[in-house]
Amino acid sequence: MSDSDDTISVMRTLLNIIWLVLSGFWLAVTYFAVGLVLLIPIVTIPFSIACFRLAGYVFWPFGREVVAKPTAGVGSAIGNVIWFIIAGIPLAVMHLASALALAVTIIGIPMAWADIKMIPLAMFPLGKQVVPSRQAFGSW
Repeated sequence: MSDSDDTISVMRTLLNIIWLVLSGFWLAVTYFAVGLVLLIPIVTIPFSIACFRLAGYVFWPFGREVVAKPTAGVGSAIGNVIWFIIAGIPLAVMHLASALALAVTIIGIPMAWADIKMIPLAMFPLGKQVVPSRQAFGSW
């Protein structure tokens, strides 16, 4: 690992810690709670799994990216329409409210930007996967 890799790693860790303290913890808890509720009807278990995956990403987002799953098909598209109605809109509003609150301070602006980037994922999570940034963009 070079010095620049170490610097990037430290910056990502610092951003993740600030994110976790300012909003990441509560956002992740919300996703986890929604995932638990979606476990109740058997039909919504795939949506529950998506919630748990999103909770992990929302908890510690910096250094990871969301990319399209190459094997996603029509089922993901249909599931995303259902998801949008059931959970997508409220979760997107939650991210927007969090972003607005974070944008009030200078240190919160990068966190607000991360929140805004999560809105499309909150609305349409199926057919996506979370990967390390190096894997998403190749080795730097």
